[in-house]
Amino acid sequence: MEEALLKEQLLKHLKGGEAFTPVSELLDKISFKKSGKRPLGLPYSFYEVFYHMVYAQKDILDFCIAEEYNTPSWPKDYWPGSNTVATKEEWQALQQQFYTDQEALREFIDTTDLSLLDTPKHGKEQTIVRELALVLEHNAYHTGQLAIILRLLGLL
Repeated sequence: MEEALLKEQLLKHLKGGEAFTPVSELLDKISFKKSGKRPLGLPYSFYEVFYHMVYAQKDILDFCIAEEYNTPSWPKDYWPGSNTVATKEEWQALQQQFYTDQEALREFIDTTDLSLLDTPKHGKEQTIVRELALVLEHNAYHTGQLAIILRLLGLL
């Protein structure tokens, strides 16, 4: 019973809105054209930070459930090679990837035979709750950066 309540709380935090604005609301405020603009004084654009969030979330998801897993190269693989996305379709696909992976994480958390103290599929000493906490902390941290970028661009 206690684990079910903990899972329910993790699901709420994964969605966002408990302590920070949901990413979906921030994405609604920026256009494809402005997503690659770096505000004065910042070394990254909205796109770069969002790409990083999507990549890291996918990496943790794969670490937990993928049949095969290869550790990405840090920091090279976790950041895009450009401050802007090439096409509007790629921008939309990146957003869809974020939502798809969030849904996969929700389904993973909600699995009834899963204990949050279990070891992820490719883990050694890690626990599933640790990996989920990483996603929550990482997304919350970078969601704050996205909000700052929107403010500096005059969009929030």
